[in-house]
Amino acid sequence: MTATLRDLGEFELIRAITARFARGRDVLVGPGDDAAVLAAPDARVVVTTDLLLEGRHFRRDWSSGLDVGHKAAAQNLADVAAMGARPTGLFVGFAAPGDLTVDWALALADGLAAECARAGATVAGGDISSADSIMLGVTALGDLEGRAPVLRSGARPGDVVVLAGSLGRAEAGLALLTAGLGQGADAGWAGLVTAHRRPRPPYPLGPALAAAGAHAMCDVSDGLVQDLGHIAAASGMRIDLDLAGLTALAGGAPLRSAAAELGADPLDWVLTGGEDHALVACLPPSAAIPGGCERIGLVLPGTGVTLAGQPTAGRGGWNHFR
Repeated sequence: MTATLRDLGEFELIRAITARFARGRDVLVGPGDDAAVLAAPDARVVVTTDLLLEGRHFRRDWSSGLDVGHKAAAQNLADVAAMGARPTGLFVGFAAPGDLTVDWALALADGLAAECARAGATVAGGDISSADSIMLGVTALGDLEGRAPVLRSGARPGDVVVLAGSLGRAEAGLALLTAGLGQGADAGWAGLVTAHRRPRPPYPLGPALAAAGAHAMCDVSDGLVQDLGHIAAASGMRIDLDLAGLTALAGGAPLRSAAAELGADPLDWVLTGGEDHALVACLPPSAAIPGGCERIGLVLPGTGVTLAGQPTAGRGGWNHFR
């Protein structure tokens, strides 16, 4: 018989999960006490938090516990990197029904630990409770290492807009899963489905863009147009996207073939899909663009986001309440 959380019990589960987490260089006191203690050499701490709800942000028939652990960590650690900080610690609140298998919960912990290792961070603590469905509350911390935080409000006229990471792949993977084409997909489509299940944010490029002099930056979690709209609004600027460059991003063979199968426009996935958790930044025109980044637009006087000078009305992004 497969063991469930009800069979194991809360404290045994906590011990089994925390045994999977290594202690990172920033964690002075890890899981096991009433609270953790993390080093803060900069005297400032970057903090972000997020919720993941079963049926809203993930489905167990589409994603394993390992997948969900990777995704839960990635979407929070990417926000830390988007401030120009180095991720240091992760805290996870986990609630689940008693009939959830222990193996699923332990796979979740393995995914969290593995994604933290990619970012150079550590799971430093959290809490466990029961619920009718799986819920995760994740808080990530980061170290600015003496740099100023990169806000959304600093974009200036003439800044170059650069992209770090991929766009549209996770949205394409979700579309394939929704259409029933994700399981057993061919090699090209399988990569798109994996991008939805386990996004891979370019964590080191957040601090690298900050060091290069980025005036503004954010994580693309809700769609490129929507998230750049936040930078434009906070900065009182217009951001004009390069149509040719974004069309090239949408021109990869897997995106093209998946879009043809589904009757979709791959450019829409690039412009409105957010769960790849890429980073976008506004750099002064004289700045050296870090390797792994590409120019996708320009900051101009005005308001909103345009595509080759044309309005992007109708191209939205993720909305929790829509």
